[in-house]
Amino acid sequence: MPRKLLVSSFLFLGLTFAPASSAAGGGGTVTPLASRPEVVRARAAATLPRDRHKQVDALFAPWSGKSTPGCAVGISRDGVLDYARGYGMSDLEHDVPITPRTLFHIASISKQFTAFSIGLLAQEGKLSLDDDIREYLPEMPDSGKTITIAHLLHHTNGLREQGQLLNLAGWRGDDLYTEADILWALTRQRGVNFAPGTEIVYGNAAYTLLAVIVRRVSGKSLKAFADERIFKPLGMSDTRFRDDHAELVPRRASAYGTREGGGWKLSIPNTDHYGSTSLLTTVGDLLKWKQNLLDARVGGQALVASMLTSGRLNDGTVTGYGGGLHLGDYRGLRTVSHDGMEGGYRTEAVLFPDPRLAIVALCNGSTISPTDLTRKVAEVYLGERMKDVMPPAVALPGTELSALAGNYWSPLTDEVVRLEVKDGALRQVGVPTAFVPIGNGAFRPGESMHVWRFSEPAADAPRELSIQDAWPTTRPFIRVTSPMPADSALASFAGQYRSDEVDMTYTVRVADGKLAIRWPRRDEVVLDAVGGDRFVGSLGTVTFTRAASGGIDGLTISNRRLRRLRAERLEGGVRVR
Repeated sequence: MPRKLLVSSFLFLGLTFAPASSAAGGGGTVTPLASRPEVVRARAAATLPRDRHKQVDALFAPWSGKSTPGCAVGISRDGVLDYARGYGMSDLEHDVPITPRTLFHIASISKQFTAFSIGLLAQEGKLSLDDDIREYLPEMPDSGKTITIAHLLHHTNGLREQGQLLNLAGWRGDDLYTEADILWALTRQRGVNFAPGTEIVYGNAAYTLLAVIVRRVSGKSLKAFADERIFKPLGMSDTRFRDDHAELVPRRASAYGTREGGGWKLSIPNTDHYGSTSLLTTVGDLLKWKQNLLDARVGGQALVASMLTSGRLNDGTVTGYGGGLHLGDYRGLRTVSHDGMEGGYRTEAVLFPDPRLAIVALCNGSTISPTDLTRKVAEVYLGERMKDVMPPAVALPGTELSALAGNYWSPLTDEVVRLEVKDGALRQVGVPTAFVPIGNGAFRPGESMHVWRFSEPAADAPRELSIQDAWPTTRPFIRVTSPMPADSALASFAGQYRSDEVDMTYTVRVADGKLAIRWPRRDEVVLDAVGGDRFVGSLGTVTFTRAASGGIDGLTISNRRLRRLRAERLEGGVRVR
């Protein structure tokens, strides 16, 4: 390379070059050019980003073919784009590849923009986070305890999950879901999951209601408000809330789920509601937003600080959830993040605020885990700053594992978990992840930091289990010791059950030696007995209740986000008393 061109190359890289000095009279030795320290440093500086980018490409390689959905990834460092690339196909039917400009439905990542809109209105004095939501949503039922806007923001409100209510009311997965449908379901509820402020349970109903509050307070839809106050000021020209499922959106990725027998099928949500979901955007636009969480160009430092401040329970417990954002850490480094999952869309956006690194992965295949991918990307960039915090595995005899298998019921949430020993490891029935023993009766599911801890059984008392996951509310469980119902007893559960809260009548019958529950427009759900009057199926735990006479008078349906929805037994069209 000519000497002049070499010098220019170093200057372009921000480096300087000077020839070796000569001895008096011009007789000194000259260090070979390739060995000079400044040349070595320049080459290292030039190749390091390329090496990182190759490592990122390797992480996404399984999703880079022309017959698979995939992801767009974007990485910025201190507000400067470091890398952006698309992998796989945006549209498998028309051979359209994913690029950094592909738009994705980002599902629950949408929540932080709803929260920020509420924060802007609070900043202007148009509402207070301590306001009772019924000031703005008078149609919501009075649960006996005040639910505030802050309870909605921080998932400490106790509201039942909107999608599950609609499913129990007969909506199918591919039906159109509207804001009016959700309000219809929420305003019929006579019960809540828990008293506001006593627990945290993540859900979507709260953020749908927050979108309604934005409209009623500002006089503008959340779509218009966020566009005017957030997206345009930040130059997020490819970002908008979607309120019309039939709208044509150029460059939007389709989404895909797996088809039984192999291959892919379309899996695009039909939603005409937003606030909890339904934001369309690109990796580049989300990186602009992540930078705003660092420099507060829009909203100001006070509002951004409130977004990054965790909610608290009534007893002062920190929840780890701010304004539509998970506030946590990964291998010793602080994180501000959120994921999304709806239809076949899988999304994740994470900010490491101290090194000022932001990573966004937006994917369109249901089997892709963008959360895992973004954390692996972070290890490529920040691995030398990370700690090994995973609790090590300990050996546990098979007999001790077998002693832990069985059915466990939570008196708090009314959930049931079923555990078995399979392939030499403790697992949840139907879940492939193995539990790893870490000592003192505790296990972690796979490579997660969640802890499942078993107590030593006391004399004449069932074994207890506590589950601590990403949320601070520990869920207690006790082993189910009630005997399984005899086959002859199953017929006593059969009949019709009516729930006014979802305007639905359920039919329970005996089919092939098991109970099954069905309701209009939905596939029948087979129920497995777990002991006594309690059964489990794909909709959660079904518990039959008894009157003082001992006869069955109803049932309740429960899962993590919807507890004890009651349906009363009918005989001749009349409720059993």
